[in-house]
Amino acid sequence: MPAVVFSAESLTKTYVTGEAEVCALRGVDLEIPAGEVVVLLGPSGSGKSTLLNIMGGLDHATSGQLFFRGQELTSLDDRGLTAYRRQHVGFVFQFYNLMPSLTAYENVALVTEIADDPMRPDEALALVGLDARMNHFSAQLSGGEQQRVAIARAVAKRPDVLLCDEPTGALDSKTGIRVIEALLGVNAQFGTTTLVITHNASIQAVADRVLFFADGQISRIRKNEARRTAAELVW
Repeated sequence: MPAVVFSAESLTKTYVTGEAEVCALRGVDLEIPAGEVVVLLGPSGSGKSTLLNIMGGLDHATSGQLFFRGQELTSLDDRGLTAYRRQHVGFVFQFYNLMPSLTAYENVALVTEIADDPMRPDEALALVGLDARMNHFSAQLSGGEQQRVAIARAVAKRPDVLLCDEPTGALDSKTGIRVIEALLGVNAQFGTTTLVITHNASIQAVADRVLFFADGQISRIRKNEARRTAAELVW
């Protein structure tokens, strides 16, 4: 059996705005095995991004426990979570957040300069098929190329976990498939545990398991017996 990377027990998150309380997570229990590709599906407001943010150390839970490789993340303060993010987590978001004044190579180098055991920026860009575009600025790259630079930047520090929030949300089908191919390639080559939030239900076919969310809870979990490749997706 593969090791468990994340385990959650009765995890909750409540946001207070004025006199109103919003329960974003309502007692989530789950285990994520190492090396899997996991897709999170559900309507907006169902708790997907909240869970990913807590897993990534970007937010604190209200109650319950979350463990990373047996370390309790929910007991860490902000400084501890910063160290956890730097050492273990790569993020990919819907919007690429590249520095427009820097080349693709330089955007990736921003991470490699502060990581403990990074890839070379050109190595990370080659991993996502952009070694020939490394000296181009953001404005010279398509949306899909910019997203692949963002993936290269996220994986260049060799994270244990890659957390992706709507990585294909702003892309057309052909470009989105290239981005999914890049994510699957990282998972296959390095065994990086990869969690992907998406509203595109077809993407669930590439996952090892799918978490379905509703009203702040995981309503069901499905394990795929056979995974499809990105090229087989029908957008």
